[in-house]
Amino acid sequence: MAEMKLEPNVLSLLRDKIKLIHTESEDAIYLVGPIQLPVNLDGETVVFQWYAWLRQEKVNEDYESIIKNLASTNLAEMQQSSVLVYGNFEQSESAIIRLHSICHTGDIFGSKRCDCGFQLKQSMKNIVSYGTGALFYLANHEGRGIGLFSKAMAYILQENGYDTVEANKSLGFLNDYRNYDDAILVLKALRQKPVILMTNNPEKLEAFNKAGMEIEGRMPLWGDVSEYNKQYLQTKIEKSGHLKDTEEME
Repeated sequence: MAEMKLEPNVLSLLRDKIKLIHTESEDAIYLVGPIQLPVNLDGETVVFQWYAWLRQEKVNEDYESIIKNLASTNLAEMQQSSVLVYGNFEQSESAIIRLHSICHTGDIFGSKRCDCGFQLKQSMKNIVSYGTGALFYLANHEGRGIGLFSKAMAYILQENGYDTVEANKSLGFLNDYRNYDDAILVLKALRQKPVILMTNNPEKLEAFNKAGMEIEGRMPLWGDVSEYNKQYLQTKIEKSGHLKDTEEME
């Protein structure tokens, strides 16, 4: 196969949009952006700044070779995470963020078996209302890290009386495999000041503490409680330690 030739203007357009983030290992994270992304938010067009990132096994500062290799690697078979940034995220004295785990059923189809789709949209609304913030969309977190196919099997068990934690454990999984290290590294590359974290999950707070990232505060994100997800939400509180901040969960 003939070596791909990159047009000079293509390299010049992309080079300044790629940022290398070093990790504690020999791996590297490449952050590309910002890209203007107009989003339909309840009928109103809101313009976010969008970034995507890719982890590679070796540090390579030759961005031309990285771009060339993309064509020979089927990245559509892999999952990459991204982040939506709104407002003056780098310099603003206060900003809110959401680390959102992908949920194929809730985010895309609007499933009411969970609260993920609600949390995704509500966090975007909260960020716009606050004036500055970022939504990190973590693509390798489906089903708390067990993947879509395994999540589908867990759903079958849930339809037969298992709760979320019991279903995962019955399939040989731990309750939660998610890791937030890469997202926090990307956050540090975009902003050095403290943030307010939108979450009900104390493990996210602990991840920030371990990474030495200062948190200004926490914003709860409960809602969309229904007959379809009430047990799911109760299990989050009773078995996963999520922080209850609303009487809706009574």
